[in-house]
Amino acid sequence: MAREQARRIAAAFMPAQRFGNRRDYYYSRGKLGSDPLYPGVLAALAPARGPLLDIGCGLGLLAHVLRQHGWLQPYRGVDIDADKIVRAQRAGTRAALADATFTCLDASADLPDHHGSVALLDVLQYLPPEAQTALLRGAAARVAPGGRLVIRTTLADRSGRDRATRITDMLAHLVGWMGTRPRHYPDAATVRAPLDAAGLQLTMAPLYGNTPFNNWLIVAAPDPAAPAR
Repeated sequence: MAREQARRIAAAFMPAQRFGNRRDYYYSRGKLGSDPLYPGVLAALAPARGPLLDIGCGLGLLAHVLRQHGWLQPYRGVDIDADKIVRAQRAGTRAALADATFTCLDASADLPDHHGSVALLDVLQYLPPEAQTALLRGAAARVAPGGRLVIRTTLADRSGRDRATRITDMLAHLVGWMGTRPRHYPDAATVRAPLDAAGLQLTMAPLYGNTPFNNWLIVAAPDPAAPAR
């Protein structure tokens, strides 16, 4: 994202006190300015209709990006990290995000009722294989006609980018940014199988940007010619 756009969003994460902790501000500004995730997700969701469920929303940056770019559909972010949800709620209130909510929830155990689009960004590697498949099935079942399932994940392929991603994820856990350690990195076939079974049509494309990571953007949508489920 452009520097000024990133700065405006990150301002919502400034501490209330002058000398308060600015970790979330600097993290948000740096991530928004360097991660190709957000332009990729914006493009994927541009034709989508209906509300969005953001699974593993973290600080809720996607909600801020969507609202800044005029995406007005209802947004619900869920994350297992209660402290991040509190900080997401605080920043959302400060930015006056309309029709956006943040809830603490373990998506690997249960997903809320939802019918629209779903975002699943940088989540899969923190779950064991069986839970990944179950989450993909649950997410796919919540995609409505006209909606999209947008996934960003590392795909295991034993490349140098694969190794760089694994090391960085482990470091994020060791320094306390991620509350859980990486459990399993899926390959392309593992991600594709439950989405194919759900009748979704999907595309997979690398989303490296200027990073050393092996990130891919996967976009899945119901077949418009298929009968309604």
